[in-house]
Amino acid sequence: MNEDDGMGGEVGGDAERKMQFLYALRSRGVTDARVLGAMEAIDRGPFIKGLFAARAYDDMPLPIACGQTISQPSVVGLMTQALQLSPRDKVLEIGTGSGYQAAILSKLVRRVYTIDRHRRLVQEAREIFEAMNLSNITAITGDGSFGLAEQAPFDRIIVTAAAEDPPGPLLTQLKVGGIMVLPVGQSDAVQRLIRVRKTEDGLEYDEMRAVRFVPLLEGLGKDS
Repeated sequence: MNEDDGMGGEVGGDAERKMQFLYALRSRGVTDARVLGAMEAIDRGPFIKGLFAARAYDDMPLPIACGQTISQPSVVGLMTQALQLSPRDKVLEIGTGSGYQAAILSKLVRRVYTIDRHRRLVQEAREIFEAMNLSNITAITGDGSFGLAEQAPFDRIIVTAAAEDPPGPLLTQLKVGGIMVLPVGQSDAVQRLIRVRKTEDGLEYDEMRAVRFVPLLEGLGKDS
């Protein structure tokens, strides 16, 4: 992915970068047409502020507030694709971060609930959702490791922070027939992205790829 070429204000430049953006997603395995359509519809730019705004269309993770990161678009696409979403699904996201992942999900499902331990991130994400008229997202400040029992069960759950094992409360809140996608690993150097399917007979695990995410921490952030 090329760095910003200074053409951000020109229609031709925007169109070219969007084509490069989508090409990069496809080349890294994001092939689901609905997911690609959602990622074309949701501009990553508003979710990245400050010095890194010019790199919004690069396929790389970038720093955001509260010591967190916005995932690289190809990983967002692959995780979204792995959820195998349908338009009637109710989805829980653990780790709102910038709000970019929740915005993508909102274009693909009926309802998105997203939780983050940092009040500042939740507030900033809400402002972007409102500006984009994404009315089917509910963003909540809270301890995501406990899920959101009052809205359970969920058709799909996505976790954007790494735990040593899939958190028990989240598995409990997943519907039978549901899918959860999350990174697991004890350190930021050894993490694997996995997909968990909940069946009548138990849990089925698929290992997808190596990843690097911030850790899933209990409790609220210092700003909350």
